[in-house]
Amino acid sequence: MEKEGLSATVDPDGELVTAAAAGSRDAFDELVRRHQSAMLTLARVLTGGRGDADDLAQEAFVRAWRNLPAFRGDSTFRTWLHRVAINVVRTSQAKEGRLRRLFDAGGRSDEPFDPPDTGEPIETALARRQAIDRALASLPYELRLPVTLRDLQGLEYKEIAALLKVPIGTVESRIFRARQRLRPLLASLVERHV
Repeated sequence: MEKEGLSATVDPDGELVTAAAAGSRDAFDELVRRHQSAMLTLARVLTGGRGDADDLAQEAFVRAWRNLPAFRGDSTFRTWLHRVAINVVRTSQAKEGRLRRLFDAGGRSDEPFDPPDTGEPIETALARRQAIDRALASLPYELRLPVTLRDLQGLEYKEIAALLKVPIGTVESRIFRARQRLRPLLASLVERHV
């Protein structure tokens, strides 16, 4: 699957993407297994921990399946899937905003659950996850998105720039500012783990 824009980057999902685009459900199921955790984390962070992150991650995969034949390979599948997920979350947020204005509904209080790291008490893991979610939710969206893509999702700066359609310098600046704002909010977590 040698396409323009990927000559220097080999897509580790390339063979599965080709098979899935040709209709292989097994290949797509493997792509879901590879990226499910990352999509769930992305949805949870971008929604500020709303309880519908599972649904939004699933919707991102549904849209990816439907649109896979149109995937041109201008980026890696992982980068393209992140773009799909971001669009799903944005659509959801816009819809929720319209409904909230229409019905004047309050926010949800459902809390997401992440299984704890091995050996870590569940209370500690839940408190840590909630502190991180609150800190990220306090950031403006234009800072929260790139720092999440870099620090939680592991995307490279150039991937984030392509995904957000902004210069790499803008990505670097936004991540720097986000980290500056997060540092005091997460200082107690860092001190406990040192």
